[in-house]
Amino acid sequence: MTDRVSNSNPHRATRALAAIGVGAMLIYGSRILLDFFGPALPYSMPKEDQAALDSDEFIQFLSLVTDGTIRHSRISRLKNGVEFYPAQLEAIRRAKHAINLEFYEFKEGQIGDQMLASLTERAAAGVEVRVIVDALGSFGTRTAYFDGLRAAGGRMRWYHPLRWDTWPRANNRTHRKLLIVDGETGFIGGAGIADHWLHATSVPGWRDTVFCVEGEAVAGLISAFCENWLEASGEILSGSKQFAFRATPEGAESFVVSSTPHGGGTQARILFQALINSARDTIRITTPYFLPDRSARHALIRAIQTRGVAVQILTAGPRIDHPIIRRMTHHSVRHLLEAGAEIYEYGPSMIHAKLMTVDGLWNVVGSTNFDHRSFALNDEVNLAVLDRQLAATIETDFFDDLKQSRKLSLSALQQRILVGKDESVLDVILEKES
Repeated sequence: MTDRVSNSNPHRATRALAAIGVGAMLIYGSRILLDFFGPALPYSMPKEDQAALDSDEFIQFLSLVTDGTIRHSRISRLKNGVEFYPAQLEAIRRAKHAINLEFYEFKEGQIGDQMLASLTERAAAGVEVRVIVDALGSFGTRTAYFDGLRAAGGRMRWYHPLRWDTWPRANNRTHRKLLIVDGETGFIGGAGIADHWLHATSVPGWRDTVFCVEGEAVAGLISAFCENWLEASGEILSGSKQFAFRATPEGAESFVVSSTPHGGGTQARILFQALINSARDTIRITTPYFLPDRSARHALIRAIQTRGVAVQILTAGPRIDHPIIRRMTHHSVRHLLEAGAEIYEYGPSMIHAKLMTVDGLWNVVGSTNFDHRSFALNDEVNLAVLDRQLAATIETDFFDDLKQSRKLSLSALQQRILVGKDESVLDVILEKES
């Protein structure tokens, strides 16, 4: 009797561990689906705006529904790490009053070391340096990595550190990428601080875009930083060094859309939906993760079928850092392809830029991916700019990237994910969601 019991216990333990493992996998898979697919609010626009997209009426409408203050700014595009990291380092090194930096990823390495050394030198020179780093996005970065900055007088805070008392907010991350120097120069875009944006590491160097902002819109970037600094440190940003803006009412009309989750929706999601619904000629989107919710898909399809809008989307291909997301994308875009949308996958490396142009007039640049996680869970920041010249620059890059991309076809996707024998629970869920 004793032998039978003792021999059966290992089998029971094995079955229990297997059950726990399966349960953990199901929970993890469900979390991925929720993070990237919803549930999402419906974003309908019963009365699509008929005003010209460059009219005062439309500019006011878009700024009001997104809670953005219209300002003028000079904006320049910086393509890939070989351009944006030197520009950021130069701006830091010439800082005289204040540096505010906020990133989802701040990784130890060559570019991290250079950035940190420059920040530390400026802090030692009396410049107010404040740094916010997301605790999950930079999970592998040691707290001690910033000790030199702190010793020089700089301030560094983790956003939503992973502790037992912070678990209810664990899924809300700051995905913002911001650098503001002396209240005069700002940087906004898709890239964090890591070597894979500068050169090839274990993977080819990532394709990304950052924008340098000079002028009034920098005030909006400061506001976004203020929000997260308060949450991370408990302090309200204050002092003359922080708010010594110069009045430079030159450049393109623009406004910052600072997006924080509340009630399942964000200002960023409203911005994208309003522009898609208002497009008359073209919509061009670059995003690493293209997982549109039902409202976005319907709006894009309606733009194609009722207004004749040309819709082109560039997203990550085989070099994507999260392969499961690419598979999800293949499921979610079938109806768009049927409607006539053109969808391309970038080949040479991971494409990480977050860009949208509408009718060659409006530009949306910033940190927001085209997925539920960015639209409803993360803190994000975008800049909406009315500028034909900037749109022309972004679209030139877009078409250059298309030359290195593969166009998705409905027939190829059907063979891969509909006819195949490897249909999984994930396939069924995604089929119902679409």
